[in-house]
Amino acid sequence: MQAALITRSNRRTARRTRTALAAGLLTAVLALSGCGAGAGDSSSDQRALSANGQNKSDAAAGEAAADAKEGAAQSGTPRKPNPVTATHVIRTASLSVEVKSASRAAAAARTVVQNAGGLVANESTEQVDDTHDSSHLVLRVPQAEYDSVLRELSRAGKLISRSSTAKDVTDQVVDVESRIATQRASVTRVRKLMDRADKLADIVTLEGELSSRQASLESLLAQQASLKDRTTLATITLDLMEPESAPEADEDPGFLDALGGGWHAFLTMLRWLAMAVGAAAPFLAAAAVLVALWRLSARRRGGKAGQQPPAGE
Repeated sequence: MQAALITRSNRRTARRTRTALAAGLLTAVLALSGCGAGAGDSSSDQRALSANGQNKSDAAAGEAAADAKEGAAQSGTPRKPNPVTATHVIRTASLSVEVKSASRAAAAARTVVQNAGGLVANESTEQVDDTHDSSHLVLRVPQAEYDSVLRELSRAGKLISRSSTAKDVTDQVVDVESRIATQRASVTRVRKLMDRADKLADIVTLEGELSSRQASLESLLAQQASLKDRTTLATITLDLMEPESAPEADEDPGFLDALGGGWHAFLTMLRWLAMAVGAAAPFLAAAAVLVALWRLSARRRGGKAGQQPPAGE
């Protein structure tokens, strides 16, 4: 009887031991699976920071560090453009042309650019040495019309100089577009965290982070707009110059020169005589009146003396 009780007790102890070992093994497996899931899905843990009892400001700092690493990687190693991506090129040219009339040539250049769908970005005209004019124009034309407009402007007169450059900025355009997409996603994540924030310190921290990321996004958008403008419209700098007047050569005077000089002197003398007569005319008129009155008076006196009888009669 006692042996039977001992046997039953040993069986119960063995069962309890096996149950404890099984429970421990199951707990270990669950713990390992939970750790693996947490290591494999860090982004899910960050989104569930509030459920796990972690501070949301720490999540914002972690995301900021991740974004900084991602931005550094993108800026340090520019992505290669997709073969199907359109090529983006910045084209610029400078022309110096000698023309007969700078104002007329500038008006013709404006007409050419406007007909091509472009615009005049800047224009100035000045007089050089008080002898001839010079015009400076900055023209913006569509890329498709760049070559034809450049040829037509080169034919406006005598071509003095011409230079052109083309810079491929496709890599830069693609890189800026990628960074804009990343920055927009970052701003969206911070806004979601702000919606779930319930502490004042967390809200203040997230507002500062959102302001910084929005400023970076606006800077990237400005770069994108600048690249789009420069790759859509080519820039042509046009200088229009009139030829300098040649100095007159000294030559010995000939017969025609002498005749011209004499005729000029004769006309000058006539003008001076006319001016002198005009100036003396009032005095001459007054003198003529006085002479006429004196003669009339003398005649009357002579007539009276002839009518008197001789003294002997």
